[in-house]
Amino acid sequence: MITDPETLAEFRASVVDFAAGKLAPGALARAHETDYPRDLARMLAGQGLLGLSIPEELGGQGAGLSAAITAIQAVASRCPRSADIVQAGNFGPIRTFAQYATEDQRERYLGGLLSGDLLMSLGMSEPGAGSAATELTTAATPDGDGWLINGTKVFSTHSADADVYLVYVRFAKGIDGIGSVLVDRNTPGLEVGKPVGYMNGEHWCPLYFDNCRIGPEQVLLGQGGFKKQISGFNVERLGNSARSIAVGRYAFDVARDHVLTREQFGRPLAEFQGLQWMFAEAAVKLESAQLLLERAAANGDRLGLPTAAETAMAKLAANQAGFAAADVAMQAMGASGFCDDSLVEYCFRRTRGWMIAGGSIEILKNRIAEDVFGRRFSSRAR
Repeated sequence: MITDPETLAEFRASVVDFAAGKLAPGALARAHETDYPRDLARMLAGQGLLGLSIPEELGGQGAGLSAAITAIQAVASRCPRSADIVQAGNFGPIRTFAQYATEDQRERYLGGLLSGDLLMSLGMSEPGAGSAATELTTAATPDGDGWLINGTKVFSTHSADADVYLVYVRFAKGIDGIGSVLVDRNTPGLEVGKPVGYMNGEHWCPLYFDNCRIGPEQVLLGQGGFKKQISGFNVERLGNSARSIAVGRYAFDVARDHVLTREQFGRPLAEFQGLQWMFAEAAVKLESAQLLLERAAANGDRLGLPTAAETAMAKLAANQAGFAAADVAMQAMGASGFCDDSLVEYCFRRTRGWMIAGGSIEILKNRIAEDVFGRRFSSRAR
């Protein structure tokens, strides 16, 4: 596991060098592509950037959470879009899958996921169950030795391109009745709907399950698995946080260079105090969020999983800091930052989306408040 600051710094420098040479030249064009870049995923896998967060005994590299967020941010510093692939290979469904899969399941899927040949998508949100995830209705009903899956999933990252879906399902009533299954894309009874575009340029497809039959070997976590899955979701939030900060910082750096060289009224923009204060405030937010993220990751490496409170604080701070930095960058650059021939507008759109995805900032504030007061506050109607 890579945890000491000096080794992490060396690792970051090596990844930045790689990204500068291999990823930066096509960064703008890549940002406007919608399909998942599998060739690039294989390149990043060959560079050893996938599976960093997964323990060796589970088939990963065992480098740890701190190393994984370092890799994401180092790649994003030269190509924001490519950081999504490092995220997909370290956080989200792949991490939950690796932790709870059987040996047979890992043998069938994990190698391809870590080589960049396979892609996994999470089927969690539903038309009637977003932040209230426990209200999901997608059902798994017994059918011989297998299960029939019926329901609909929406807003799933990489759903348009995925080869396999990790799907939250209801085996029985109540929270303890929720678990998860693995459904291959070509499974009869699964229909991948028409792509829908997000503001950030990504697209997703609704997933329709109509008597989609799976065998018992496709069950990841049966009844009682929901709490395990949600604990793994805390890890996913580290990847979201890492990208938020890094993509916001990318826009910040581009705009900083712009205001240092762009002249108006006979002097550089950087000499105007209004802009100085905007950049100063954004810098403080970025640095503060980075420290919260590094604390959550370091404690996660030490304890096995990061705490829910620390990841909530890190994600809240990172989402707000990343978007604030991108917003400042766009304002400072004016029309040149607002055009799609600049990555600043892409960074603006990307950072806005992360304030919703993976737990909205309002949900995060609720979770932080529970830690502050040492009690739960139910959002359900009484």
